[in-house]
Amino acid sequence: MRAPTLGEFAQQFGGAYLSTEGALWRTLKLLLLQPGVLTRLYIDGRRKHYVLPLRLYLTISLLVLLALRLVAQASLEAPDAVRMDGPAPPNFELQLIAGSAGLKDGVFYCQGLPEPLCKRLKRRIDVKPEAAADAVRELGGRFMGNLGLALFLLVPSFALFMKLVYLNRRLRYTEHLVFGLHVHACWFLLVACTLLPLGGAERFALLAVPVYTLMAMKQVYGGGWGWRWWRAAVVSTLYLTVLSFAMVAVALYALLT
Repeated sequence: MRAPTLGEFAQQFGGAYLSTEGALWRTLKLLLLQPGVLTRLYIDGRRKHYVLPLRLYLTISLLVLLALRLVAQASLEAPDAVRMDGPAPPNFELQLIAGSAGLKDGVFYCQGLPEPLCKRLKRRIDVKPEAAADAVRELGGRFMGNLGLALFLLVPSFALFMKLVYLNRRLRYTEHLVFGLHVHACWFLLVACTLLPLGGAERFALLAVPVYTLMAMKQVYGGGWGWRWWRAAVVSTLYLTVLSFAMVAVALYALLT
């Protein structure tokens, strides 16, 4: 018995996972066209014919993040993407929770931060002008490289916030987590739409995020629109706060590594 070639392996994978009759396309159709129904089916135990929530999220998020990274890399590597040959000294500021650091008129400063952290930031930020463009490109690459993990870790937070605002539904935390995985998977697909040349229509993809989420909440949790709007506002505030901290953490990690 011989091992399958790469082509045979890809063909088998495609036949089992990507065929028009396969679970992936059936799952995507339900995810996009009927918000919340996929989560409701999973909670009710009807899971056999659909991709499991974690696998679905990982598949979509990895593909979209790869596309985002390729687009960002192409943008940063363009000839005029990063220019550091202006007459004025460079200015840059990184605002953190406890303090700030950056360049002011080409001079490094660090305020309110521990000295070891200031020294590491100085090595990253205070570079020669001719090396600044390469440093910016490297920073962008490191940021995109760590973004996926940060976003994945946000899903449990989102599920926790949903449980807090829906305590009266008596759903288990894992059921809120399934809802979070499905909603985030759809968000990634909507973000991917913004990368496509749709004649300006791609801007409406981000506007679809709150609409889709509210419709999914109605299907899974029920209740009136007034309380749903209130709950969505609370979850959005908490989630965006955590997201802001996560983005700062990713940026700081990219600077220090």
